[in-house]
Amino acid sequence: MVALTTAGQAAQRDAAAIAAGVPQQALMQRAGALAAAEIALRFPRRLKSGALVLAGPGNNGGDARIVAAALAATGVRVRINEPWDGERLVVDGLLGTGAHGAPRGVIAERMEVARHARERGAAIVSLDLPSGLDATSGDAAHALRAQLTLAFGTLKRGQLVARDHCGRIVVLDIGLGSHGDPGADAPGVVDERWVASRIPRVAADAHKGTRRKVIIVGGASGMTGAAILAARAALQSGVGMVKLAVDQASLAVVQRAEPLALASVWPASAKDASAAAGWCDAIAIGPGLGASAVSRELVERLLEGGAMPVVLDADALNVFAGDLDALRMLLKGRAAVITPHPLEAARLLGVGVDDVLARRFEIGEELAARAGAVVVLKGVPTVITHPDGRCVVSPRGTPLLAAAGSGDVLTGVAVTLLAQMDDAFEAAACAAWVHGRAAEVAARRHPGRSEGSAVSLRGLTLSDVLDALPAAWQLSDALTRSPVLLELPPVS
Repeated sequence: MVALTTAGQAAQRDAAAIAAGVPQQALMQRAGALAAAEIALRFPRRLKSGALVLAGPGNNGGDARIVAAALAATGVRVRINEPWDGERLVVDGLLGTGAHGAPRGVIAERMEVARHARERGAAIVSLDLPSGLDATSGDAAHALRAQLTLAFGTLKRGQLVARDHCGRIVVLDIGLGSHGDPGADAPGVVDERWVASRIPRVAADAHKGTRRKVIIVGGASGMTGAAILAARAALQSGVGMVKLAVDQASLAVVQRAEPLALASVWPASAKDASAAAGWCDAIAIGPGLGASAVSRELVERLLEGGAMPVVLDADALNVFAGDLDALRMLLKGRAAVITPHPLEAARLLGVGVDDVLARRFEIGEELAARAGAVVVLKGVPTVITHPDGRCVVSPRGTPLLAAAGSGDVLTGVAVTLLAQMDDAFEAAACAAWVHGRAAEVAARRHPGRSEGSAVSLRGLTLSDVLDALPAAWQLSDALTRSPVLLELPPVS
């Protein structure tokens, strides 16, 4: 896994590699040479009109000058820090990870040169991150918009928060060695190879029992769609059997809408809850449940009925707003995953949603510890945290997931993997990654898409995400092309 770092953590890792014997000049030389090679590989036609390289005064500028020299050595007409002269490619090496605040003086002027070129069709390639982007917070108020960002050694938090400013992100191995790996100070970034190595294989002699059984509890009157979405996602994620437990008024609706799932009414007694716990391998509670006293009683009844693994989402979390200790007691002793969006996390912890957004990683750690559950804090990026403090990040997804019902699809994927895997943390991380990847697949299938163009999400729905799940599950454990450590597609 690639590490996801703040600006300070990235600098510390560079310093640690240098202290261990890697010359600083060697890191810079490798970063520049690899960046030039990637640019030559990806933009051969654009380079025919030359390249304008904008170099700043610091290490980022040093990288840019090495890129310029390497491109020039291949015959490309390269100019450094000049006015734009029709080049179809601009290399942005003005500001690095240590920069913050509004650019000033000559740097601001050169950034305007880049913007001018971009408006006239030039592609911007940013070195490490787009100039003006805060590497830690993702503040992009003054940032350039790149078509390609070549990150060095580690991925930066700000790049995931401000994905639309970074374009395609490619993390290059510049020789940090183990100093570029995730650790206690920085989470890892979930990738395809990691997911492929953890998803259990479906045996040739599998049957519905070995593929496991799940119950999805929700579907209050007028809110059956959420439960149906979750059921369909579970079925398309390889579960053996799905049972929908819904309000009596919703029973006929879900039976007609999803004939591949069993259906029953909500357990009305402790005995019924115990029977449900004994039937399933995992249970998901929340899709379309409704936030009421009746809903809270139902959640308590189900959790007290057995120690089955559980995924809690939406109103199954909202009914415990301000009462996180009670939820922790109910979850104790079981594999548990909770999947709040930022507002739901804020309600559980009794903090403002702006605080959650500003401290996404710290909030995930606090909530996981207090709830005693794996937390999937949904958003950009999605942060998955274990109660013991372990943390990974899923960088996949598009704004297509910013729609009602998206969390229900994730719940269906997550409960399936929770039923099939021994590790709730890994199940949750894999579910978040596959969910995001399905949205990317759906966007690529857009009929109006052309190579290199932005994809309009208008006309796409969560039905397209569900349809893309089979393709999202086609996983490869092959290594990425050296020296690429990780590659993330553009999101807009």
